[in-house]
Formats: sequence, structure tokens, C-alpha cells
Amino acid sequence: MFTIKLLLFIVPLVISSRIDQDNSAFDSVSPEPNSRFAMLDEVKILANGLLQLGHGLKDFVHKTKSQINDIFQKLNLFDQSFYDLSLQTREIKEEEKELRRTTYKLQVKNEEVKNMSLELNSKLESLLGEKILLQQKVKYLEEQLINLILNQAKAPEHPEVTSLKIFVEKQDNSIKDLLQTVEEQYKQLNQQHSQIKEIENQLRRTSIQEPTEIYLSSKPRAPRTTPFLQLNEVRNVKHDGIPADCTTIYNRGERTSGMYAIRPSNAQVFHVYCDVLSGTPWTLIQHRTDGSQNFNETWENYKYGFGRLDGEFWLGLEKIYSIVNQSNYVLRIELEDWKNNKHYIEYSFYLGNHETNYMLHLVAIAGNVPNAIPENKDLVFSTWDHKAKEHFNCPESYSGGWWWHDDCGENNLNGKYNKPRAKSKPERRRGLSWKSQNGRLYSIKSTKMLIHPTDSESFQ
Repeated sequence: MFTIKLLLFIVPLVISSRIDQDNSAFDSVSPEPNSRFAMLDEVKILANGLLQLGHGLKDFVHKTKSQINDIFQKLNLFDQSFYDLSLQTREIKEEEKELRRTTYKLQVKNEEVKNMSLELNSKLESLLGEKILLQQKVKYLEEQLINLILNQAKAPEHPEVTSLKIFVEKQDNSIKDLLQTVEEQYKQLNQQHSQIKEIENQLRRTSIQEPTEIYLSSKPRAPRTTPFLQLNEVRNVKHDGIPADCTTIYNRGERTSGMYAIRPSNAQVFHVYCDVLSGTPWTLIQHRTDGSQNFNETWENYKYGFGRLDGEFWLGLEKIYSIVNQSNYVLRIELEDWKNNKHYIEYSFYLGNHETNYMLHLVAIAGNVPNAIPENKDLVFSTWDHKAKEHFNCPESYSGGWWWHDDCGENNLNGKYNKPRAKSKPERRRGLSWKSQNGRLYSIKSTKMLIHPTDSESFQ
């Protein structure tokens, strides 16, 4: 540009000088040779200027052409980027619509499964109620059957008992099938819940790309929301997800000992300590370790329980009855003496309700310590303020509530807790002890009483 301006300034000067020379030629008759050479020099200067101007224009044209090419390339790149962004935006919108449709279908299916689970729960509860009634009838008929067998050893089985047993077995099979169906429905709900969570994460990742859509479109859009599904209603097969005993908790994957909430049939929710022994879950109903809890309590406290589940405690007769009334249970008693020797004994048993003073009937089935509690006898529970018939003196002379027969024995695991080497026999008699039928007396440091159903799959 500077060269062009310089030439535009020189050309008028040269032309004006030429005009002046022409005028002087008309005035003078004989021009001098020097003036002719001067005109040639000016023409050369003008030619050089024009040549330089041409070169400058040529360079300017080349530079302008390269700049225009760069601009066209950038425009092509921008057009391609804009087109790619448009395609990505269209794909994102289509994926979002598909995810919304899938979410809606899963929500509909989840509602259907929840409704089916609720119906199955109601049917299961009614069947369990019928099962309990039938079990009570079967127990009564079995007692009658035992009497008949004793009277007539070769008498055939009563047809009513046979039909009832067959009916109970069918009911048990149907209940197990229903429980298996509910468990499958629960697994499906968990899978659907995980799928919905994954869809929600995809929707959140999609929402991160929304600024690109806003850049390409001037129309604003409301934020996207996805509701969470509530699965707590079908978490368990009965009583709003609260298990019936420790076996149910274990069968659902809880394999560690600790405190859990349970709700047996026809009972309120309460906490128990579940003790896992060699892969078998047991419900702990009594625990003594150091004498920190006074066990010389009233009938009311023995009925509803006292102490701390993480220390010394008595679960409560009413709670124990509500658990064992659901099925056939095994009672396990664990003893540890002052030399850290551990012993145990297991019984099959029957426990009555409060109207029978929680009558206990035991039959020893296993163990590594001699039995000390009377078998095949009706043992009634008594405390110092609730004396069962024909057992007036036992709770006063033997501290703590316990199951007694027609005589008072040495085996009171709820008695007064004494340190070893008691000085007198009466004090030793009132302490924790286990006296076998052969006369051997074990001085006990810690005790556990645990229960476990004979059928581990009763409440799955």
C-alpha cells in the first residue's frame, strides 16, 4: 500500500514536468541535447516506478489470495463442526427419549410386581395362620395317639390323624412354594431397582451435555427429573419386612452374630441377640457371664424380660413363647466352668403359655455333659412373688426364677451368681451350678440358653 501511494505521488510530478518541457519546446526554436537526455532519464525513472508498482501489486495479490484461502478453510471447518454437533445433539435427544420410555416401562412393571408381592404376602399370612392352627391340632392328636399306642401297642393309626398329617404336609409344601415365589419376586425387584439406578445415572450424564444443546438451540428447556422407586414394602415376606426369628435373618444373608429386630407371628416387634455357632443361627434367650445383673427378679420381669442384650439378660417368657410357638424348636444350654472347660446339652422341648405357668417339657437329644434337668416331666416356672402350685418354697430358698418340679434341685441357671470357692453349702446351692444325675456338681462361670428351629427353612 505504501508503494502504491508513492507511485501515485511521483506520477503527477513526472507528468507535470513533461508538460513544462513541452511548453518550453514551443517557446525555444532549437532545444538543447541535454534537455533530450533529461527527458529519457525521467522516462526511465517512471518506468522503474511502474515496474516496482507492478511487483508490489503482485505481492499484494498473492498475500490477499492466501488470506482468502485460509478464511475459506476455517469456514469449512466451522461448517463441519456445526454439522457434527447437530448430529450429536439429535442422537442425544433420541437416546433421552428412549431412556424415558424404558424408565416408564420399568416403573409400570415394578408396580405390577409390588402388587403381586402384596397379594402373595396376604395369602402367605393366612396360610401361616392356618398352619399354626393345624400344628396345634396335630399336637393334640399326637398326644391322643401316644395314649392309644400305650394302651394298644398294635392298634392301627387313626384315619383322622393320617388325613390331618397329609393335609399339613400339603400346606407346608404350598407355603414353601409361595415363599420361594416371593423370594424370586424380591430378586426381580432388586434387579429392576439396579436397572433404574443405571438409567438415572445415564440421564444425569446426558444432562451434562445439555449446554451443547442450549448453544445450538435458542429455546430453553425445563430440567429433567426421574422419581426414585420405594422397594421397602416388599423387602420381606411378612410383617413389613421384619423377620420371624434369627434363622430367617441368617437365611437372608446376615451371617454375623449381633442384635436384630424380629416379629414372630401374632406378636409385637422386639430385639434379640442372634448367635451364629458353626454356621447355625441360634436365638439367645439367657446369658450370664459376671453377675452384673440381678436375676432375683419378679414374675412380671421374668415374663417380659430384663437386662441388656449385649451383656447379662433374660429375654422374657412371653417373647420366648411367641418364637417357639411358630414351629418345633431345640433348646441348647451352654456351660463354662471356672477352668474354662465348655459343656453343652440339647433338648427337644415343648413350652406352654402363661395360663400353664409356661410349663416346660424336655427330652435330651445330644450333649457332652450329663443331663441334670428332669426329662418327660411337666416343669412349671416360678418366682419369689409368683408361686406355682406345689412349689411354694423353691423360689425363696433358691434365688431367681426357674422351672421346677415336685422337688427343688441344684440346677438353677438363674440363681445367685457367686464367685468360686463358696464357703458354705447353702451359698453354693444358691449359686450357678449344674448337678448331674450321677451326683457330680459343676460350678458354672457363664451360661447361655439358645433356641433354634428343627426345620431351618420354616421361615425363609
